[in-house]
Amino acid sequence: MFVGNDFKKSEYWNCFIVKLKIIRMNFTLPVLAYTLSALQPSISEQTMAFHYGKHHQTYVDNLNKFIVGTPYENMSLEEIIKSAPDGPIFNNAAQVWNHTFYFEALGAPGQKAPSCKAIEEQWGSFDAFKDEFSKAAVGLFGSGWLWLVEGQDGKLQIIAESNAGNPMRKGLRPILCFDVWEHAYYLDYQNRRAEYVKNLWDILNWEVILKRF
Repeated sequence: MFVGNDFKKSEYWNCFIVKLKIIRMNFTLPVLAYTLSALQPSISEQTMAFHYGKHHQTYVDNLNKFIVGTPYENMSLEEIIKSAPDGPIFNNAAQVWNHTFYFEALGAPGQKAPSCKAIEEQWGSFDAFKDEFSKAAVGLFGSGWLWLVEGQDGKLQIIAESNAGNPMRKGLRPILCFDVWEHAYYLDYQNRRAEYVKNLWDILNWEVILKRF
């Protein structure tokens, strides 16, 4: 039994502090609000098992490994994304955040897109916005993300980011994103990215998306 400051001088105390530090710095795979099969037929359970269960998890694991002993180990994902230079730490932090944001805005098929004044003012109609966003997502060369963002002037923009790109690095506020890396759709659609993008609109969770405005 330890008395007074004896515990703080013991090896048990050092182990306790190390465990606290590890717990504090570790990022974890966020829990989905739906089952892996809930997005079918737009996205199969097999794709979700690989995309969420393996790709997303790998980004989380890599980030936890890379930040050890760096100034980033006690930062939030947002802080890391905004401050880290291009490289493994930024790439994995951004991919953890991007995937979390993407999966959070998906849900079971059947939700109808509500009217959105901001979108209608910017593009004239939701259909016009949807068409422009889809064309940009299909046309993004290589791997990356297609974003709906709000600028500092309050105006909405559609922007493309390659690889792990995140619009927060440019001072923009993300509202919606489509993942157009091949691993997001190849098991279901092979090279048919346009079909994947078209079907994503059927499984968007508009309650989540509108709360981001």
